[in-house]
Amino acid sequence: MWLKAWHLIAMVTWFAGLFYLPRLFVYHAMSDDTISNERFKVMERKLYYGITTPGMVLTLVFGVWMLADYGWAAYGGALWLHLKLGLVALLVGYHLYCGKLVADFKHDRNRHGHVWYRWFNEAPVLALIAIVLLAVLRPA
Repeated sequence: MWLKAWHLIAMVTWFAGLFYLPRLFVYHAMSDDTISNERFKVMERKLYYGITTPGMVLTLVFGVWMLADYGWAAYGGALWLHLKLGLVALLVGYHLYCGKLVADFKHDRNRHGHVWYRWFNEAPVLALIAIVLLAVLRPA
């Protein structure tokens, strides 16, 4: 149970970053003064590298550890687990794309408006709902 607890703590940390980072992108895309732009760059960098990425890495480490210890033997053939792992893979891609966006903002190469980021911000919410429902309900 300790392993599952640490996995959940890391997952909550990761999702906190995935929820807040695109919100910072919204505000950054709306800012038009140098002081705000530089402040958002610092906030985005610290959030991405200091909180969100370690949360993702630990989530994956603890998740793979659980799979190796008991998950794959018990549920390896279950569709819900394959769907959950597929969604996690998509989230990793989303996370990495957020890293690209952090770099784009850092180099003043943002190509999206605040409305685009508002929609972009909704993807992890949908993924979280689906992943939790799959993990808890384990539909056949």
